[in-house]
Amino acid sequence: MPDNEALSLRGAKLPVLESPQSPAFPVLGIDVQDFESFSYLQAYWNIVNKRRWTIATVAFIATLLVAIASFKMTPIYEATARLDIEADTAQIQSFNDLYRQVPTDEAFIGTQIQVLESDNLAQRTIEQLGLAREPGWVLAAGSGNDGLPAQPQNSEDKLLRLFKSRLHVQRVRDSHVVNISFEGPDSSLSAKIANSLASNFIEYNFRQKYDATRQASGWMEQQLDELKAKVEKSQQALVDYERQNAIVNISDKESVVEQRLADLSRDLTNAQSDRVQKESLYELVKSNESQVAFVAQNDLLQRLEEKFADLKAQYVDALEQYGPKHPKVERFRSQVDEVQSLIDTERKRIVERLRNDYMAALGREKLLAAAVAKEKADVGALSQLLIQHNLLKREFDSNQQLYDSLLQRLKDATVSAGLRATNIHVVDPARPPRVPVRPQKLLNIAIGLVVGLILGVTLAFVKEALDTSIKSIEEAERVVNAPALAVVPLEREIPHRPALSRARNNGNSKPSETALALLKQPSSALAESFRTLLTSVVLSTAPRPPQALLITSATAREGKSTTALNLAIALAQRGDSTLIIDADLRRPGIAESLDLIDGEGLAGFLTGAHSIEAALIQFSPVPALRVLPAGPKPPNPAQLLSSSAMESLLKELRQRFKFLVIDSPPVLPVTDAMILSTFVDGVAFVVESGVTARGAVARARKVLENAGARILGLVFNKVDVRHNGYYGYYGHYYYSGSGKTERHSASEAVRS
Repeated sequence: MPDNEALSLRGAKLPVLESPQSPAFPVLGIDVQDFESFSYLQAYWNIVNKRRWTIATVAFIATLLVAIASFKMTPIYEATARLDIEADTAQIQSFNDLYRQVPTDEAFIGTQIQVLESDNLAQRTIEQLGLAREPGWVLAAGSGNDGLPAQPQNSEDKLLRLFKSRLHVQRVRDSHVVNISFEGPDSSLSAKIANSLASNFIEYNFRQKYDATRQASGWMEQQLDELKAKVEKSQQALVDYERQNAIVNISDKESVVEQRLADLSRDLTNAQSDRVQKESLYELVKSNESQVAFVAQNDLLQRLEEKFADLKAQYVDALEQYGPKHPKVERFRSQVDEVQSLIDTERKRIVERLRNDYMAALGREKLLAAAVAKEKADVGALSQLLIQHNLLKREFDSNQQLYDSLLQRLKDATVSAGLRATNIHVVDPARPPRVPVRPQKLLNIAIGLVVGLILGVTLAFVKEALDTSIKSIEEAERVVNAPALAVVPLEREIPHRPALSRARNNGNSKPSETALALLKQPSSALAESFRTLLTSVVLSTAPRPPQALLITSATAREGKSTTALNLAIALAQRGDSTLIIDADLRRPGIAESLDLIDGEGLAGFLTGAHSIEAALIQFSPVPALRVLPAGPKPPNPAQLLSSSAMESLLKELRQRFKFLVIDSPPVLPVTDAMILSTFVDGVAFVVESGVTARGAVARARKVLENAGARILGLVFNKVDVRHNGYYGYYGHYYYSGSGKTERHSASEAVRS
């Protein structure tokens, strides 16, 4: 990359985020916790996207197995006949009863369905169609199809169970319609069986009614003979009784006597009322004769009393005026006495008249009472005579009615026995179906696909749950207890399209391109991620960047050597003198990645075989970069790295170079990284996405912390941006349109 396009980090002002180990640690990008509300949905989608081939494989296998099974299955055809089953009518007594409807209940329909599924109708249908001689039926019955145990081919029980296993009778909801469905490999035979079963059911229903009618007719004929004898006997007894008692027309005589008694009773009631009224009037005037005029309403007496009162008043006035001896007074006295005498006479006459009226009413009441008593005696004698007559008459009438009714019923039953009055009607006869009811190949395949997808997704989540590797930056930061310095994407052969297989060794097929990404792919997302790492490292201990930096990981093959090499190239590209030291004396790889001869190196210097100047190699593509390869493999790498010569060497190199980048072995297998961590200013911990186990990372962190190492942060390496939810950080920015790469600055690189 040209110098004017190189990253200029001197004086750069970037946002700083405090970390547990550094109070002023710079962090590039956006905190994902701001989007915590979408984290679960994004995590689920990432799992599905990551395990998409597992899901696709399971779905394909399930769909393929279902498809093979569906195409190998024998087609089964279902023929359906529809019957309208109305309520069972009562015994037909007249022609009008043929059209009389009776409400249908659930129990009746359920009973008819049980009859349709009965062994009797099934056996009759089998015999009628000769199914025992059908090759397909014989083979099916003998081979134990439909879950039946293998028995002899001529077994009637086996054919019957096979028949009933393929028969389905179901009522249409909220109706009287019943569907008779039969399944079989032969569509024509299935239709014949359904129609034959419906016909046998109708015939069974009619035969049952016909037999019941004939049985009832025989019973009625027997009862009719007995009733005829009873009618004749009761009629003869009635005639003999009427002749013996001279009864000709008993009904007219009975009505006359009853009418006469009713009239006399009414007259007696009126006479009693009249007598009570006259008796009360007589007793009233008898006890108080002064009130006779008022009670009897006699005008003459009232006038006499008024005249008497007037004369009395005149007499009193004259007496006071003239005295008792005056002629006028005497005349008035004489008139008063005369009127008084008339009043007394009239009162006695009225009282006598009221008494006579009372005595007359009393006599009339007695006469009527005697007549009523005599008439009641006559009625009682007549009623006593008619009791036996009525009994004989009622018995005769009852026997006559029973005889007539039973005779009419016998005639109707004789007629109805020949009528095919049925309450079952065929709505739709069964027709040979053209399309099999099963297997439904498309539906089965669709169900198989859905089930396969469900199983695949379930398997994907199970595998993800069993996977203990670190899959996200947030998880890595929690385990390492340090911020992420950079996110390094997985190198692909075609950056803007998903690879068919994941290269877990960061481009293991082309190691030189990955190791020298800043030189061979300077504008790629991979190169920009290392520039982001450079920015984070330089600002990790602001204001003074770490001079000696150790690059390590928990286990092998996590990309620490590639990370160390690209970081050193990035430091050197900006003009700073940089030395990369391959301290992995057990499995060195820096010289091979740079295509250098690993002859003399760090191991030779520490053993005293040669000087440091002889071991240092100039890397010509980057003038500011020097390389200290590992050299020959020593027998005791840990002792050499922990020697005083190593400590002295690092002190000397600090004086000659501005930056020292040390590639060390992994932490857990050997102690080399723990030893080297005590000589450097900070440690960059490389974690491989989706591979490194959480337990391994946590153990390596504790080992480094116990050694007193300063972990500046972690490098989240080999991130599949298309699966892990980081595609938005890379794909849409670096690859647009036809896939051409866009140039950008390091401050716009990967968000960590």
